[in-house]
Amino acid sequence: MKQPARPEPAGRRAPRRVAVDSLLPADTPRLSGIDERHVQLLAEIEEPLPPILVHHPSMRVIDGMHRLHAARRNGQDKIEARFFHGTDEQAFVCAVEENSTHGLPLSAAERRAAAGRMVTANPQLSDRSIAATTGLSARTVATLRRRSTADIPQPSSRVGADGRRHPLNGSAGRQRAASIIAAHPSASLRAIARAAEVSVGTAHDVRARVRRGDSPIPGRHPAPPHEARPSRPARFSETASLAATQAGPRDSRSLLQSLLNDPSLRYTNQGRDLLRLLCTHAITPDTWLGLIGTVPPHCAQTVVELARQYASAWTQLAGALSQHTVTTDS
Repeated sequence: MKQPARPEPAGRRAPRRVAVDSLLPADTPRLSGIDERHVQLLAEIEEPLPPILVHHPSMRVIDGMHRLHAARRNGQDKIEARFFHGTDEQAFVCAVEENSTHGLPLSAAERRAAAGRMVTANPQLSDRSIAATTGLSARTVATLRRRSTADIPQPSSRVGADGRRHPLNGSAGRQRAASIIAAHPSASLRAIARAAEVSVGTAHDVRARVRRGDSPIPGRHPAPPHEARPSRPARFSETASLAATQAGPRDSRSLLQSLLNDPSLRYTNQGRDLLRLLCTHAITPDTWLGLIGTVPPHCAQTVVELARQYASAWTQLAGALSQHTVTTDS
């Protein structure tokens, strides 16, 4: 799912003269309110001050409350302003950015409070992205996230400072890359990375692991050795029987890896189709929370119905496959 496009920076729009009385207080990251000494300092400056930033259509001041108070103190009925078009939360993020780069700086407590609000309202943003906006370290943001969102389901990926979505758990991407490598051994690393939605470096590492017979996921046990594998391609019934006899003591990852390493599947078109299906639908318990957190409430029932239909289809396949194996062996 793509991240919504960020509003055009307000600094690119021409300023307009706005009535002072039409403006509303800011949804500001400042906790201490207005600094009267800073207002007086601005009021004494003879040169025109930079335009303030106003959220449209709410007319709330995003950046420039001290300049607005200075204008009122000097009896001005209008002030130069630029308009920001976006959501309330985007406006708040913009306010944090503006106050972090110029004017009266935010205190450490104000920056931490702003980061806490951002991780709660925008859990899809990465720690580094929020740190860059608030002027905190990524480690501090990570600590705030653990405290603020302990009971809030988190997405399986986050949007970084580069605007791209990065998975928190790279296992699924590595499994996709392994499936693609099995189906297309001669594919380039860039093609593998693009199709699996992983980096080129990850695609290189997965291919090296697959060639060594290791698991594509670091830290996972490799598939059991295949000393007993026959030199000729195994018949369908033999492959199914082998998987059935090993299903007990081995988890789904190990079973899937053994199929990915099986040449009778890797080097046939139908076998590769089956491997792609299995890898695409491989869901482990540690991914449930992330998946649930990404489903909007109005889509939940539809996802429930599809999941049940897919589960029924796979159950029918398992039953048909078991019956076919028994019939073939008898």
